[in-house]
Amino acid sequence: MDAKELWGNLDGYLEKMITQQRAKVLRIARELRPGLTPEDILNPQDYPQLVGDHVFNYEDGLLAGLISAQIALRAEHRRVVDADEA
Repeated sequence: MDAKELWGNLDGYLEKMITQQRAKVLRIARELRPGLTPEDILNPQDYPQLVGDHVFNYEDGLLAGLISAQIALRAEHRRVVDADEA
């Protein structure tokens, strides 16, 4: 496996994990307040039921961590690519 394939695989794995975690966070949010949309949970502070729920907060924090890891991975990949092109 070459470096390009490795970066692609890592990004793909993170994207799959993020997609699954987004679905889980939305499911939990809808258990607390039916009818919420994916856009609604981008601002959970607007819904007291979400803010006060430790399970929602934990799972939403995991989602934020996965997204942060993906951003960091992509930034590092871009840095490596730019360095190789220089």
